[in-house]
Amino acid sequence: MKTKSFAFAVRIVRLFQHLQAVKNEFVLAKQLLRCGTSVGAMVREAEYAESKSDFIHKMAIAQKEINEALYWLDLLAATDYLTPQEASSLHSDTLELLKMLTSTLKTAKASLTSTNR
Repeated sequence: MKTKSFAFAVRIVRLFQHLQAVKNEFVLAKQLLRCGTSVGAMVREAEYAESKSDFIHKMAIAQKEINEALYWLDLLAATDYLTPQEASSLHSDTLELLKMLTSTLKTAKASLTSTNR
């Protein structure tokens, strides 16, 4: 997940640069940049979490951020800032990360619950 979230952030930074330079789009691009790069940062923070609860909290933030990124990507696609091919590829990467984060959170929460019994 660490590698995938970093690669996703790189794609988002490059998309941000493209949207600003070629499409003259600044507001939506900045929103996407913030949440799209935050995912990898939260995954990295979770790597050295102080506790299982802290790990869950950081991964939950990453999950929220990737879901927000999905929103901005969908909006950019719906307003023709992204081609259907660009939107499809980015959408696939975003959903893959969302599924990975959701699965990780379910496992971590189940582990926390079983530990506290």
